[in-house]
Amino acid sequence: MTATALLLVLSSAVLHAGWSAVIKSSRDPLCFNLLQLATQAVILAAILPWLDLARVPSSAWRFLAATSIAHAGYFYWMSRAYEHGDLTLVYPIARSTPAFLPVLAVLLLGDSISPAGAAGIAVVVGGMWLVQIGTDGLRWRSLAASGTRYAYLTLAATVAYSLCDKGAMTVLSQAPWTSPVPRSVFYCLTISCTSAVAFAPLAIRRRTARTILALVRTEGARAAAASVASLIGYSLTLEALRWAPVSYVVAVRQTSVLFALLLGVLWLGERPERPRLLGACATVLGVMLIALAGE
Repeated sequence: MTATALLLVLSSAVLHAGWSAVIKSSRDPLCFNLLQLATQAVILAAILPWLDLARVPSSAWRFLAATSIAHAGYFYWMSRAYEHGDLTLVYPIARSTPAFLPVLAVLLLGDSISPAGAAGIAVVVGGMWLVQIGTDGLRWRSLAASGTRYAYLTLAATVAYSLCDKGAMTVLSQAPWTSPVPRSVFYCLTISCTSAVAFAPLAIRRRTARTILALVRTEGARAAAASVASLIGYSLTLEALRWAPVSYVVAVRQTSVLFALLLGVLWLGERPERPRLLGACATVLGVMLIALAGE
């Protein structure tokens, strides 16, 4: 991996960790994410004149429909997870997606897993277990706690939309494209808008219009900035994929878990116990093993 690609991926990891910490710090993560999606809808509306939607294949729209549902679940469950759980608990679990994609590939596509990949999956699972253990041993009730439960649902949604996104980007990459707007930016913004259609009713059902408007006044600017940061971070990762193997990009990007740990401690004032810190580090190590094994 070149120094340029490494810098791009590390910058993306920092932005993603910071983005998650900002959501966690909001007094209402659910409304905060609703405002973020609204911001990206405005950006998409602004660039529509430069998009030739007729160039988008019909199969890509089908992937977009499926991933939008998964993204809506992701935003909802992530919001609920941060309402009930610490960043240092939720983030390592939710970012464990690369450990489970190879398993699905075996079950659904007949792929095989190398010994190094299997070891990496085992380390990730062990790390996810550790983040739920206190210094006095395993807290069985923590497995059913709201923060943990929503973190696992967030993980499931991430696995689902990752599979859909892979299919969509493959189709879009093969299609002719004349727009000055990159495919990745179009795709990211479109997902945000279409997933908002499913996410907004879930958010509005739990929040009153007065609550949402109050958050617009107090955190609207932060939500807009976080939305732009998310878009930039995603674009940096896609740009790095042009210069470096995907396995190395995936491995380096998991350093976001470590950045999230630092932000949780230094900014949010969380006090994770030693097993949780070890578990988060194990999650990063396991994902790196999987990525470097080529899974």
